Amino acid sequence: MSKLIIHQNKITNIEEFIAVCPFSALENNNGIVEVNGACKMCKLCIKKGPPGAAELVEDQVKGIDKSQWEGIAVYVDHIGGDVHPITYELIGKARELADKINHKVYCVFMGKGIEDKACELLHYGVDDVFVYDYEELDHFKIDAYTSVFEDFINNNRPSAILVGATSVGRQLAPRVAARFRTGLTADCTILDIKENTDLVQIRPAFGGNIMAEIQTPNARPQIATVRYKVMNCPERKETPSGQITKCSIEKNKLTSKIKVLDVVAKPKERFIENADVLVVAGRGVRSQEDIALVKELAELLGGEIACTRPMIEAGWFDAKKQIGLSGRTVRPKLIITCGVSGSVQFAAGMNNSDYIFAINKDEKASIFKIAHYGIVGDLYDILPKLIEKIKVSGKV
Repeated sequence: MSKLIIHQNKITNIEEFIAVCPFSALENNNGIVEVNGACKMCKLCIKKGPPGAAELVEDQVKGIDKSQWEGIAVYVDHIGGDVHPITYELIGKARELADKINHKVYCVFMGKGIEDKACELLHYGVDDVFVYDYEELDHFKIDAYTSVFEDFINNNRPSAILVGATSVGRQLAPRVAARFRTGLTADCTILDIKENTDLVQIRPAFGGNIMAEIQTPNARPQIATVRYKVMNCPERKETPSGQITKCSIEKNKLTSKIKVLDVVAKPKERFIENADVLVVAGRGVRSQEDIALVKELAELLGGEIACTRPMIEAGWFDAKKQIGLSGRTVRPKLIITCGVSGSVQFAAGMNNSDYIFAINKDEKASIFKIAHYGIVGDLYDILPKLIEKIKVSGKV
């Protein structure tokens, strides 16, 4: 942490000195110059003010013994023991990172009646699955789950922890980070690790216009959340490896102020994240009625219809259909974009698709930079012909 120190005896003209700051961060308080909250640490007062009038003091950062923290841990996201697919994606990335620094891969699995289901994780290259199987953990309760996570970290001291950016993970990760006063990077798209075990966490920032590289060199554990479908899922090995460790924890740590009265299963939905084929409606679709054309193509291909942000803002789609940084991340086998410009925000949510097919009448549209195949033309001319071709052939 840095702070600006003002040496009053070095100031010859208070008003001239205050005028140096373009952010009005310097104030005259009865002849004493003070720094207010508007200070940006730009150092202009040091460079342009009287010599020695302002000084930037850097607080000494307390280091950490990184050798005391070993292993890459993955939080097992599940509902009633049914493991969310994002967990396997994170295990694959954890294995990749751990092999670079010769560390082990851990999983922390908490819930009720889950010990038998933990065996499946050993088919994906996990060295140790730490299981907290308790009646009190039957349903997700943020305070109890955070206490269990804290117990796991205190006992095993993993260097880094990967958590899925699900509804549960997005609640749990920040609370765990707060308990250990460590950093948390949300919605990472790229992860790497240095030889000194510093986790390199890369994520889009400023609306996707830049990719920010974030590190936590002076705190452990390092925590990152990752969206579903961003990382590659490893192949399941026929023979399991590693071990399962059944963990115990004091019962008073499992007490919760939350009482689950009932759990009602949601009706099954078809999510765009799980679709093998997606047809995307963009700004080039002129009216809400014309969405039927895009939907017809999606149905013929056995896929789902999706959209870009302008379609949501127009009220033409449910937000669950949006692809991009502010929507969903997808990795279908085939994605067809119809009238989509291909902004950075949109591309970040779908550029790992197996095949990207773009239709846009603007030959300079950004979507063509990431598309594998593209047609420059009006979607109103192309889609009817494509639909008719599929109907005539009777197959894709």
